[in-house]
Amino acid sequence: MLMSNTAFIHEDFLLQSRTARRLYHEFAAPQPIVDYHCHLPPQDVAANRQFKNLFEIWLEGDHYKWRAMRSNGVAERFCTGNASPFEKFKAWAATVPHTLRNPLYHWTHLELKRYFGISDLLSEHTAQTIWDRANEQLATPALSAHGILTKFKVQVVGTTDDPTDDLAHHQTIAKSGIATRVIPTFRPDKAFNVHQPEAWNAWANALEKVAQRSIGSLGDLLAALKSRHDFFHSLGGRMSDHGLERCFADFVSESEVAAIFTKARSGRAVTLEEREKFASHIMLSVGRWNAEKGWTMQLHLGARRNNSTRLFQALGPDTGFDSIGDYSQIDALGRFLDRLDQENALPKTILYNLNPADNYAFATMLGNFQDGSVPGKIQLGSGWWFLDQKEAMEWQMNALSNLGLLSRFIGMVTDSRSFMSYPRHEYFRRTLCNLIGRDVENGEMPDDSALLGTLITNVCSHNAERFLADR
Repeated sequence: MLMSNTAFIHEDFLLQSRTARRLYHEFAAPQPIVDYHCHLPPQDVAANRQFKNLFEIWLEGDHYKWRAMRSNGVAERFCTGNASPFEKFKAWAATVPHTLRNPLYHWTHLELKRYFGISDLLSEHTAQTIWDRANEQLATPALSAHGILTKFKVQVVGTTDDPTDDLAHHQTIAKSGIATRVIPTFRPDKAFNVHQPEAWNAWANALEKVAQRSIGSLGDLLAALKSRHDFFHSLGGRMSDHGLERCFADFVSESEVAAIFTKARSGRAVTLEEREKFASHIMLSVGRWNAEKGWTMQLHLGARRNNSTRLFQALGPDTGFDSIGDYSQIDALGRFLDRLDQENALPKTILYNLNPADNYAFATMLGNFQDGSVPGKIQLGSGWWFLDQKEAMEWQMNALSNLGLLSRFIGMVTDSRSFMSYPRHEYFRRTLCNLIGRDVENGEMPDDSALLGTLITNVCSHNAERFLADR
């Protein structure tokens, strides 16, 4: 029987059985957070940012909320426009009651409860009171950037950084004494965009400057990227990340790739086919460097980005106009992994799938390249982006359980730009414990605390800790 409680967010939220409640409170809840992939701004951590109001910490840059607000008929000035912070917050508050059955409704109230102790349901009627109560607490050190990381027991934060970033903020963080380990992640996606020669050459010039070497040949480009990869490693970086529609896997000779480089560097247009060949070569190189250093390669596959040309031109990328893509994934992914595997250069790899129709195909691909060297060497990444909600988390864990080893799963990430997102880990942990608790009470798993407790603690934090350890 479910616990009765008048508050929407209570201690047994989402936990629908006695076993689920025991597993969560005894094993999952105490675990620290290993947030190995997110988009938190390193400058905010370096400055120990003190957020002025609930808009800054909660709505600034949050395209999840913008999409919901637009669907609710809210004008753009209240999303990305020039409305005041409180006007934008009030527009969001008025939208929240319409998000019932959208995960935003759960996240919103979980975040209000965990950050501010606020149990009131957010609406336009409670907006002013919640705004005032939250802003008062945001002025305290406990809810500064450092205070939040401490409050939620965040052991590791993996930010997402371009090779041209100087990582000065990471150097400041390393000297700050903060207990959280904040590490850069090498994301060279802009290196692939030779089909956009003006933007690509501007990026290459920035790489020249930070790497302190000229880039006049393919060899120069790879040497510059490798030097940045080495620099990221020196500052604790142990992962690369790649956000792709699908994996690049058109392998040609180095001389052909060099000719494509020369064409792009001179400012001439490069075809999409040539871009595929060029990007495949760069990806292989990064994969080899990762394997040499014991790094992990993350592949985020399947987003169809910037669907509205009109709004992309007005607002730019990452403003809420991306969706799940219907791309053919598996052939290219298999070729890419196999190519590195043939060279004994396949690093630890996390495959994040955005189209749930591909869950089983991705999950079976993992087993082809597990080589016994590392438990769970090839991972099916946690539910990502549109799939980081309860139902899709269960889909991901069911696919992994049926076709691989859930016990070796390295768990959840926030994948967020917001310091208000750490309850996403709690949401995942409650979903995990509810799933396992249901199996136990259905007689499909033994009710063995040692066995189940090991599974839960490993998936919540221990597997990720071990996976990120050097080699």
